[in-house]
Amino acid sequence: MRIWFRSNSRNSYSIAALIPLVDASLAPGPRAGIMLYSFATPQAGEVYQEVDTARKAKLDAVFVAGGPHPSAVPEEVLEHFDFVVVGEGEETLPELIEAIEMGKEPADVRGIAYRKGGKAIYTEDRPPVDLDLYPPFTSILAPIEISRGCPWGCTYCQTPRLFGRCMRHRSIPVVARYARRHKDIRFTSPNSLAYGSDGRRPRLEKVKALLEGLSEQKKPIYFGTFPSEVRPDFVTDEALELITGYCANKTISLGGQSGSPAVLESIGRGHGRQEIESACEHILDHGLVPQVDLILGLPMESAEDQHMTLDLARWIEEKGGKVRAHRFMPLPGTPLWEKKPAPLSSDAEALLGSLAQRGRLTGSWGRKIKAEKDETA
Repeated sequence: MRIWFRSNSRNSYSIAALIPLVDASLAPGPRAGIMLYSFATPQAGEVYQEVDTARKAKLDAVFVAGGPHPSAVPEEVLEHFDFVVVGEGEETLPELIEAIEMGKEPADVRGIAYRKGGKAIYTEDRPPVDLDLYPPFTSILAPIEISRGCPWGCTYCQTPRLFGRCMRHRSIPVVARYARRHKDIRFTSPNSLAYGSDGRRPRLEKVKALLEGLSEQKKPIYFGTFPSEVRPDFVTDEALELITGYCANKTISLGGQSGSPAVLESIGRGHGRQEIESACEHILDHGLVPQVDLILGLPMESAEDQHMTLDLARWIEEKGGKVRAHRFMPLPGTPLWEKKPAPLSSDAEALLGSLAQRGRLTGSWGRKIKAEKDETA
């Protein structure tokens, strides 16, 4: 059976991670054979409609889903798909494809869900993969994944639910081997400055060893920039001296999320507003521009809380930083999945629109803003 990955611009990370492991081709729509999909919550409705249409047309295909949304709500996805890969796919997907092709019993494949006799069947969980055994993306996507997992468990975030709360890291020799393929070196990580650590306390000697080792390749290095970010409480003069000493960054992507101390505590960020402001000032002092992620409309956000976040956005802009604003979207598998977003005030719409017009804001809030091309180059 021929194997296909359903390709679009929104699932490039999954495709880049998994296509080296299976003999698959890219397809812009359903094809006969084994049809692989990876998608997040915003794309779920569109994907379901496409698969249902293909089934009604009696396309001879086995439909397999994976990624953030299917991993969080497998039984919903199985209303449309034949199999769901739950969690990481590096080991599970090749085994599942082999089972489908050979007609083997899917119950022997760990880490999947499927239906049998109208009932959802879950196979044994699969332990987290050893990142060094698998490629950290390919030529499809330049950023090198250096870490997975997050110990913080923020209530809006799927990362610790998908990849666990124990951080794992690719070793420096493996990162360096893949970095040789690229003209410049970029990364993806839940918290770049947590490299080599447990994610709660930085180990800057590990960060230094990584950057020092990669600097031997004589290529521009971008660290702590989009699509990665750093936690405010990990930003110190010592950390920034490493970045300015080894990297070509003009910006640092900073996870702030709210200007309200009460909201920050409620969502489990593990830091307050003071740490956000301090991190911004440190970043600016080192000649870099902070690009701060903020979420508006979190369910527990009162009008006063939202005002505090808008006040923080103004403060960031006045200091010379930028804001990446997002409207809260409930994500399955998180504690806030079934919570209703708080409304966005007219003051928020006006301020964010003004910041966007002045080139000081990107992201997605209320209406769609053009996706950011990170200003690290």
